[in-house]
Amino acid sequence: MATEAQTYKRPARVLHWTMAALVIAMIPVGALMIQDGLSRSLQNNLFIFHKNIGVLLLILIVVRIVYRLRTPPPPEPAHLPDWQVRVAGLTHWALYGLLFVMPLAGYVRVRAGGFPIEALDAMGVPALVPRSDALAAFAKGVHYWGAWAIAILIAMHVGAALQHAILKKDGVFQRMWPRRS
Repeated sequence: MATEAQTYKRPARVLHWTMAALVIAMIPVGALMIQDGLSRSLQNNLFIFHKNIGVLLLILIVVRIVYRLRTPPPPEPAHLPDWQVRVAGLTHWALYGLLFVMPLAGYVRVRAGGFPIEALDAMGVPALVPRSDALAAFAKGVHYWGAWAIAILIAMHVGAALQHAILKKDGVFQRMWPRRS
């Protein structure tokens, strides 16, 4: 079992699980919203959800990265092999990078394509990129391949977490799991 000194602080856990829930929701919404045969109303609602949650995720990942840089995580358990610590660290930073790049690429794709982002428009935030089909196409490609990369990294992350929780039962999973107060 993880001790108090080995667990992540509450803000880190809240950010982790909030973002996890939002990202997990974004994946099927992103895949579904581009399918042919949907009613226009459903498709519009899925696009609006995806764009606006993307903006929220961008804000949250900036907060999370700043928090992580200012509040280092607890030390890794001593029983973990060095290679697992390195792979976990690389995976986490790759996820952070993709969680930053994905909403930016989505933003550029939408704005360069001349489309609205309803939450930002309601706040009067102007488009920060010019209208450009070439830029929109590039950002669309980054967003598409980033989605695959993030899905693979999430699968690796969840697989490792479940291995520690179910098979090893070594306290690693409990470091991030919400504690009961």
